[in-house]
Amino acid sequence: MENSDLLNNDLQVSPLSQSFLHETARWGKFLSIIGFIFSGMLAIGSFFAPALYSKTTAFSELDPSVTTAISTTIVVVYLAFAILLFFPCLYLNRFSVKMRTALSSMNQENLEESFQNLKSLFKFYGIFTIIILSFYILVFAIAILVAVMR
Repeated sequence: MENSDLLNNDLQVSPLSQSFLHETARWGKFLSIIGFIFSGMLAIGSFFAPALYSKTTAFSELDPSVTTAISTTIVVVYLAFAILLFFPCLYLNRFSVKMRTALSSMNQENLEESFQNLKSLFKFYGIFTIIILSFYILVFAIAILVAVMR
């Protein structure tokens, strides 16, 4: 088998690869639109969530200053999750739009921008995964310390 150096040779996208990329872009567009909808619903719902929580007996028995602080925290947390959901959807949408444009016009610049957004999507998920795993490790370490101190 011949050893080819992709950095020194032009990498070409075959018609089969183009069809795969086109289908990927279509699904990416669909998933990004669904993600935008859920992100918007989560952002809007963040302002109604405290009212739903206030209906519970335990919540209504608390001091009004505490309920205000909890309600504010709920809004902030829901909005943070809405923002966290928004950015991967944005990168996926940009990937999809640029890929479809690149494939229809055979434009190299759009193809590169498309892959740049795909890279940003994976980078976002990678950093987010590292943060979540670090948080889990921290919680696990604290749980062990609390168990040992008892």
